[in-house]
Amino acid sequence: MRFAVLGPLEVTADDGRAVRVPELKVRALLACLLAHNGHIVPAERLIESLWGPELPVNPPGALRAKVSQLRRTLDEAEPGARELIVTRTPGYLVVGDTDARRFQEAADRARGADDPRERAALLAEALSWWRGPAFADFAELAGIPGESLVRRAAARLEEQRLAALEDYADVRLALGQDVSQVGELAELAAQHPTRERFHGLLMRALYRSGRQAEALEVYRAFRERMRDELGLDPGPELVALHQAILEQRPGLRRPPSPPAPTPTRLPEPLTDLVGRDEDLPELVALPRTARLVTLTGTAGVGKSRLALEAARRLAGDFPDGVHLVELSSVPAAPVSDVAEAVAAALGLRDDGGAGDPEERIASAFGARRALLVLDNCEHVVEPVAKLAELLLRVGPEPRVIATSREPLGVTGEVVREVPPLDADAATRLFAVRAADAQPGFAMTAADADAVEVICRRLDGIPLALELAAARVRSLGVRALAERLDDRFRLLSAGRRAGPAHQRTLRAAIDWSWELLTEPERVVLRRLAVQVGGCTLEAAERVCALPLPIPGGPPGDDEAQVAATGADIEPADVADLLARLVDRSLVVRSGHRYRLLESVAAYGLERLREAGEHDRALRWYATYYTQLAECAETYKSGPARHRWVRRLDAETANLRGALKAAMSLGDTRLTARLTGSLGWYWVQAGRLGEARRAEDAAPLGERRAAASVTI
Repeated sequence: MRFAVLGPLEVTADDGRAVRVPELKVRALLACLLAHNGHIVPAERLIESLWGPELPVNPPGALRAKVSQLRRTLDEAEPGARELIVTRTPGYLVVGDTDARRFQEAADRARGADDPRERAALLAEALSWWRGPAFADFAELAGIPGESLVRRAAARLEEQRLAALEDYADVRLALGQDVSQVGELAELAAQHPTRERFHGLLMRALYRSGRQAEALEVYRAFRERMRDELGLDPGPELVALHQAILEQRPGLRRPPSPPAPTPTRLPEPLTDLVGRDEDLPELVALPRTARLVTLTGTAGVGKSRLALEAARRLAGDFPDGVHLVELSSVPAAPVSDVAEAVAAALGLRDDGGAGDPEERIASAFGARRALLVLDNCEHVVEPVAKLAELLLRVGPEPRVIATSREPLGVTGEVVREVPPLDADAATRLFAVRAADAQPGFAMTAADADAVEVICRRLDGIPLALELAAARVRSLGVRALAERLDDRFRLLSAGRRAGPAHQRTLRAAIDWSWELLTEPERVVLRRLAVQVGGCTLEAAERVCALPLPIPGGPPGDDEAQVAATGADIEPADVADLLARLVDRSLVVRSGHRYRLLESVAAYGLERLREAGEHDRALRWYATYYTQLAECAETYKSGPARHRWVRRLDAETANLRGALKAAMSLGDTRLTARLTGSLGWYWVQAGRLGEARRAEDAAPLGERRAAASVTI
């Protein structure tokens, strides 16, 4: 049995099953014992921590009862586990495997390692045990005094984590990984504004990345903050570093590059890969024949996770190593800067005679049988494409797996789109992650309908499903399903680890939005009003500069478009749609285009921000009204069946257009639409829909609808 405290308190049986410790005081008792990391906790301290000043009638007896409950819970989950709670004068202790012990052991081994690469690997292993703040859920346990020993243990563990982060950043700088660390160190320095070592490491990384002025500014801001808030000056080490940067001392220069890149230790997965039983074998087979494979797909679909799992399984096929380069923290820059970041991540430093970074990378790989995983390429797609093309030219042996929200566009590239999970896989993933968040959770028949709604409305996107599953503990399945209209706020309690753009649903889509050109943004946000997908013609009419709307103020649409700078010609929409499809924001199915529901919700928010929402709804309602009127002219001719099929395909949009016209208060447009659809509702046997439209419309429009449906 294993205990985990580096995050929410968790207990896991040897077979991987989560063990639920249900009663709050019993869970608090376990936390208090684990906080002492295998040492005896006196009974008096446990009583004080569990009950504080409000003691039960018989404190020792009450404590023994809680210990008995804890032993029984563990033993029911795994026979014999009750022996892990040991009675030993003057109290109790817990024995067993904990993530805190594994973290500390790896950190201790790292401190004794002479080889910087071994030290970096051990520190990475140590930090991988963290899932969040230590004892993260302990604050929710009722009746526990704030000064309890668990809180002190959590503070001690947090200090050890920060020290390990500092050591890890330091050894990576020693290995020449400076450019790739700037973003991480800047974030850590911001989170810990008075922690001197983070600021010193950030200064070194900036200086060695050629950003001396920024390094000096970090020092200036830190010095002022320390003086203003604490009345202190920076320590002597930071002062000496500041002076060395001013003097540009040689000792701060990058170390010489090694003769070849060293294999990267791929991060160990914290959870099982769910729902990719068909995709993974195909991906594992591809690099054996294809030299460049790019995984594309929408935000949060799991491209990185799939690529890393494939790389792990392929490691035996590449004797010269598997190398991971995480590009999300690399700013958009020329190819030389991106190549420098890649070279730094691979440990290939400039020794003064190795040429530019592209040449160093090409020289390092050459004829080597190695696999390079370039993760999160979308914001640097052009520089990465040039670098990938160079790697393919240097020899037949190197292989590249890239993840991006659009293809690299390199000759020889094999593109595989990572699709959302199907309904069954999405349900499995949600159930597994919900059980992780709430030990003991099991999906019942009563929950099945709500889970189906959640999986469908979140489009089978793993990131969204995992974020939603984390809320089951606080909301329950049904309440969660009912609140998805406000999905971005609901799913804002994101992951604490990983790239920032993969921590919440909004951040994932924000990342894609920021990479778009303004015309692409205009088309995407206006496309969001199409509730049932649309044809290219519909996209051109709704997303581009519209024709004057009958009955509208003359020139008003053109004036509004000119004011927002959103002047797009219909002829441009097809190219912009193609680019949005390539960027995995629009889904093309045959001759129709659609948005995933989360992308559509995001687009509607942006449409409102741009002040275009009502205007776009009017264009939308007008187009489908004109479509219905055109169909009505053929209601009795030989083309009737073709137009019935056309209106069948647009059922959702026709309903959406009617709702839009009503919400705008446009009685004339509503009457035109309901009147022109009467014959179709009769033909399609949808008299109930006609009556609902009649009931929802104002009185004058009801007469128009009734006149054609009777």
